Amino acid sequence: MMDHKTGTREEWLAARLELLKAEKELTRRSDEVARQRQALPWVRVDKEYRFDTEDGPATLADLFRGNSQLLVYHFMFGPDYTAGCPSCSAIADGFNGSVVHLANHGVTLHAVSQAPLPKLQAYRQRMGWTFPWASSAGSDFNYDFRVTHSAEEWRSGSVEYNFRQMDVRPPASGQEHPDLLALAAGVGTDWSTYRQQGPGLSAFILVDGVVHHTYSTYERGVDAIWGMYPWLDRAPLGRNETGMWWRRKDEYARH
Repeated sequence: MMDHKTGTREEWLAARLELLKAEKELTRRSDEVARQRQALPWVRVDKEYRFDTEDGPATLADLFRGNSQLLVYHFMFGPDYTAGCPSCSAIADGFNGSVVHLANHGVTLHAVSQAPLPKLQAYRQRMGWTFPWASSAGSDFNYDFRVTHSAEEWRSGSVEYNFRQMDVRPPASGQEHPDLLALAAGVGTDWSTYRQQGPGLSAFILVDGVVHHTYSTYERGVDAIWGMYPWLDRAPLGRNETGMWWRRKDEYARH
């Protein structure tokens, strides 16, 4: 039996009104942070990046698909992966349905990964997604936006990710966390190969034919677009996590 405080409807309402004050303050603070995000200086992107897409070779400007704003989800799917990252897959389940709404509001949402295009297309079909997905294979795009690091960088013990240097020395053999080993096995690689990729989101704007980078976020910064978490945060037991409980949607046991 769960041990949790109970009370009358009146007690619940009084506590709920106190919580409402905190929620409204959080909303106002979130609005202010959004304004700060949009006030960041824009950085012109002069480098020519090339992508493979279902419509053929493309530039970064082509990924806008006629809109003036572009959101890129840096999906963890490396060249040596046999499937997409389960965490990125759960995030993609959430944003897949938003793509059409964003497109009709001047914003294109496009996933980009390093894996070759046929792998991405096969996995997208398996997952039942429809969002556009480009391969950055052979391009510096993933490296320049700090979501992919070379094996040499990882062996050096320090990489730049989330705007800081991170100690990425691997754990001693036999001391790896089981969840991390499971993630790597789930994409058909070992831990060091899996972790050369990282999740992230980058935003761009197209003005007079020139692309500008406006924003990027990594790590917990992508929680905001991980659709199941806002729901769990409002469920009675919250996130209630013990390890990696999520799977690809076609890997859950059927109920």
